[in-house]
Amino acid sequence: MKNSKRPMLRLAGWLMLAGAAAMLGCSKKEQASPAAPTAASAPAKKEPLKIAFAYVGPVGDGGWTFAHDNARKAVEKEFGDKVVTTAAENVKEGPDAERVLRDMVGQGSKLVFGTTFGYMDYMLKVAADAKDVKFEHATGYKSAENLRAYDSRTYEGAYMAGVIAGGMTKSKVLGVVGSIPIPEVIRNIDSFTLGAQSVNPTVRVKVVWVNEWVNPPKESEAAQSLINGGADVLMQNTDSSAVLQTAEKAGKYAFGWDSDMTAYGPKAHLASSIINWAPYYISTTKQVLDGSWKTSPTKIWWGVKEGAIDIVSISDKVPAELKAKVEKVKAGLKDGSFAIWKGPIVGADGKEVLKAGVVADDAFLGDIKFYVKGVEGKVPGGS
Repeated sequence: MKNSKRPMLRLAGWLMLAGAAAMLGCSKKEQASPAAPTAASAPAKKEPLKIAFAYVGPVGDGGWTFAHDNARKAVEKEFGDKVVTTAAENVKEGPDAERVLRDMVGQGSKLVFGTTFGYMDYMLKVAADAKDVKFEHATGYKSAENLRAYDSRTYEGAYMAGVIAGGMTKSKVLGVVGSIPIPEVIRNIDSFTLGAQSVNPTVRVKVVWVNEWVNPPKESEAAQSLINGGADVLMQNTDSSAVLQTAEKAGKYAFGWDSDMTAYGPKAHLASSIINWAPYYISTTKQVLDGSWKTSPTKIWWGVKEGAIDIVSISDKVPAELKAKVEKVKAGLKDGSFAIWKGPIVGADGKEVLKAGVVADDAFLGDIKFYVKGVEGKVPGGS
């Protein structure tokens, strides 16, 4: 009996040893296997770039601010979850602008766009205290290590509108509702006049200033005053559609400004001179995201060539020959073969401001404080 049990005991021992070895091997495999990734060890997702926009008017102005907000939306579409944008409307040009800009920085914005001339000095102050933030100022001329100025060549759109106006006027009197008498606006009035004179050298241009960027009641009043003074085609350098709507009611012609305003006065509307800020805003955002953003001692100034300025929705009332002339001007601006400000050009006082054959450079264009011949009156605050 003893001998018969020994093989059985040995077999049981071997089975126990084999089981223990299997368990030990399994334990070693578990120890050798890399630990499953945990939330703590997973690579951290990069935070989106926070971009803030300060608007001088309401998004619903149908013009200036509407154009900026469309560009903001284009940035969101282009970059998706890489960016988060916010916007503040009706930020007045004054101390309130500084408060809003500082709040944007406090909310974590790393790229801030200020979209009107009057923010300039306030943006400089805030930029000096927030060196890790990039600031972009529309239409200004001052810069800092983390602030640069940008602009659109709105005078190109004004000139093309002038070409149409010069061919459509019956009274030979054109009217412009001006906002604030700074070089940007004076340059647009002059360029509109030069465009009209290229078709009809005898036109006269009257100007009424409202001294605000957007104030629909004042804009309407100014437009009506121009109509009462004989103007049958109106242009504006204000932000709302009020001028076009006033022209519609009076049976006169007018242009959209900054955005396509056809819907606000389809019978009066001859064309809209628009700004497309999207190419610049997308380019700037890309630079901040990839670390290539840098300041500029002079403002970055884009126009027809870069796709920032255009004239659109030209009315069927405009003759084919006028449309062809506008298209020729546009093509010349795009390829550089045409210059709006090329002498000889004479000021309203009869003095030559550009000699024959001379093309104005950006320094000249950025400091225009005079009316050209054909514009009535004097520049506010000028000699």
